[in-house]
Amino acid sequence: MRGMPTLRIALAQVNSTVGDVSGNAAAVRRWTREAAGAGAHLVAFPEMMLTGYPIEDLVFRNSFVEASRRALRSLAADLAADGLGEVAVVVGYVDADGPAAISSDAEPGAGRRDASALLHRGEVVATYYKHHLPNYGVFDEDRYFEPGDTLTVVRLGGVDVALTVCEDIWQAGGPFTAARRARVGLVVNINASPYELNKDDVRLALVQRRAVEAGATVAFVNMVGGQDELVFDGDSMIVSAEGELLARTGQFVEELLVHDLDLPRAADGPPAPEHGDGMRISRREIALRTDISAERRSGGIAGRIDDAAEIWSALVLGLRDYVNKNRFRSVILGLSGGIDSAVVAAIAVDALGPERVVGVSLPSGYSSDHSRDDAADLAKRTGLDYRTEPIQAMVDGFLANMSLSGLAVENLQARVRGVILMALSNQEGHLVLTTGNKSELAVGYSTLYGDSVGGFNPLKDVPKTMVWQLARWRNTQPGTPPIPENSITKAPSAELRPGQKDSDSLPDYEILDPIIKGYVDRDLGRDELIAAGNDPALVDRTLRMIDLAEYKRRQSAPGTKISGKAFGRDRRLPITNSFREGS
Repeated sequence: MRGMPTLRIALAQVNSTVGDVSGNAAAVRRWTREAAGAGAHLVAFPEMMLTGYPIEDLVFRNSFVEASRRALRSLAADLAADGLGEVAVVVGYVDADGPAAISSDAEPGAGRRDASALLHRGEVVATYYKHHLPNYGVFDEDRYFEPGDTLTVVRLGGVDVALTVCEDIWQAGGPFTAARRARVGLVVNINASPYELNKDDVRLALVQRRAVEAGATVAFVNMVGGQDELVFDGDSMIVSAEGELLARTGQFVEELLVHDLDLPRAADGPPAPEHGDGMRISRREIALRTDISAERRSGGIAGRIDDAAEIWSALVLGLRDYVNKNRFRSVILGLSGGIDSAVVAAIAVDALGPERVVGVSLPSGYSSDHSRDDAADLAKRTGLDYRTEPIQAMVDGFLANMSLSGLAVENLQARVRGVILMALSNQEGHLVLTTGNKSELAVGYSTLYGDSVGGFNPLKDVPKTMVWQLARWRNTQPGTPPIPENSITKAPSAELRPGQKDSDSLPDYEILDPIIKGYVDRDLGRDELIAAGNDPALVDRTLRMIDLAEYKRRQSAPGTKISGKAFGRDRRLPITNSFREGS
């Protein structure tokens, strides 16, 4: 390694908030100060750090884009005023193609760029525009941005460093091929890569492939935090040009990873001939002090957590940030004594603390003693604010003035409960949490304006079988097990009529969930589901329920995405739809 320049780099795995441009800029200053204290030469922040991500149609507002551009210039000056000007700071923001693109007579949304900038000594010394724009799953970036066609290479302390953004690393070719042609020593890739189960395994292999493709070390920094349905898990890392994992952060936590890298000295001369990457190369050079303390810094490699811990962490972080970023002081939910409301309550307590969670038992004439006891037991175990609001007298008042029977009476009970929860929300300022799981949402096993009422649903993307798995896992963690064993083991029931069980209306969830996953998550058709070994009549019945429930899902509360395809942002089907599988 003798003769190779050493760069101490810092990856700031931090939480930004969409639209809080000044707050996000303040976070950059705060974390840069910490990086400087650790002796870092370069610190990199996540994609669109200044604006938050995703900004969706905010990008069409000229005032918003100008606020981002103005904040970037101010941030550069503020960092220098803070005494941090000698640190090279890479930060994501939204840009536009010059003042004309955001003038009052410009075409709305024209020339918008998902951008990365390098700040140094009070100046914006280099910018890079994201080349690959994702347009799948939760991403609509072809709608919002223009792609860049130039790879920005900045010479820092004798090392050529290429700037890239998120999707650039997820696609072969383009910036990483251009980086090899430019003979860079380091590629900095800033990300807003949303969480889904086991995505950390996918990311590591991906970064290793791109490092080899570029022939350069790759520093991959990802944001952490919740934004509406999305949650970001961090999982930042550094991988050598040979594909060796050098350092890696934990998941779901803010963290500054500081690591010393011995990198190839920049080579003078023109880049290698173009190899079909289609990108120009733009070069900058800045004078960067590369003094380093005698003691080398290693960021270490954080261990991975198991699947249940990963999902639970995502659900807790997603709920916490939704509540806090939208400035709700507390949450409220109906506690039935069943598994779904028990798990939601436990997530809420872990996310916010018991003093910010209100659980309400809403018994009717059909509510069993064990359900009331289980709800009270959960409240005692978790310490949340527990109340009881019987609904039978209210239901009887409706029935005294309306002639209802059967399903209408069952739904009336659910709607009375919804009215009570919303009334307490209005009166006391709580956010109502709904507790339906992905299996119920898929087949429409819920009552509109009843048990589906609420502002956020932590279990929206969690199948029923996984709800049980999470409950059992959470009860094994340190401290008092929050979920009563009876809530886990008893047969699920809405308790809207005597002796009711979910199995009266639905197949066993162990049979139902694989069909839902195949049809919803994997877009399998009827014949493929039957070929997988499912009963044809059950497949037909399940697919019909899923198709007919689209209008309910369109009205459902947002909830944290943990799977490859969640309802809402990922899966968008027409409500009016006459196509039926097998017809």
